[in-house]
Amino acid sequence: MSGAPASGAAARGYVEDVVRSGGRLVRSAAGLSGEELRAPTGLAGWTRGHVLAHVRHSVDAYVRLLRLAQTGREPGPRADAAALAAAVERDAVLPAGRLAALLRDALDRFTAEARTTPAPDWDRLVPALAGWRHPAWYLLLRCLRELETHHLDLAVGYGTGNWPDRYVRWALDDTLGTLRERGFPLSSVTAGDLGRRWPLAAEGPSVSGEGHRLLGWLAGRLPAEGLVVDGPAEPLPRPPAWPQPPLPGWGRVTAAP
Repeated sequence: MSGAPASGAAARGYVEDVVRSGGRLVRSAAGLSGEELRAPTGLAGWTRGHVLAHVRHSVDAYVRLLRLAQTGREPGPRADAAALAAAVERDAVLPAGRLAALLRDALDRFTAEARTTPAPDWDRLVPALAGWRHPAWYLLLRCLRELETHHLDLAVGYGTGNWPDRYVRWALDDTLGTLRERGFPLSSVTAGDLGRRWPLAAEGPSVSGEGHRLLGWLAGRLPAEGLVVDGPAEPLPRPPAWPQPPLPGWGRVTAAP
């Protein structure tokens, strides 16, 4: 699939990206005061505490799926969406230092599992909670996206311009590949700073700009202002909810575990 490694062997290079991204987020989290932790974010109904608790539990879910890929057996019952939402609400009121420590511990477990995952296991399909499947190596990319996007959501001075180019490249490849398959009405997207152009639909405006700004717009985190539009552009089509399952993807599970 365009924008992502084609095998587990290639995916392992993303482990250190996750380590660096996670370290940046943990440092930002640990520096928050109690008042700052309770401040609202751009995500409806979520404080910074909710954002950090969500990331911590998401990483725990990735650990579980890596273990499933390694053994082929369910490592205990899987929490459903309601249970995860309750856990986020519970942890959102913890002190910043405690939340940062829990997040760091989850990330340490995930990267430790990733470093010891045998190469053949990376290509085993695992089920996302939403019901779609992907190879285990895609967990590294999902985790990186989670860390980079929600670090931005904390609104602590970490903007799209702080996103590493390697993350921006694959996330644009992944997102625009999905939008192309869904017939999103843009004719093309160009990130001049990355030297990349993505053709999408036969009709519609073309959009160009810095890669991180394009991704911020597609992710619903930045307005379209500042992007260069060529063609019928009033208004630009609104990007769908992000992220979406990759298409063409690896199929859906018939029954959620």
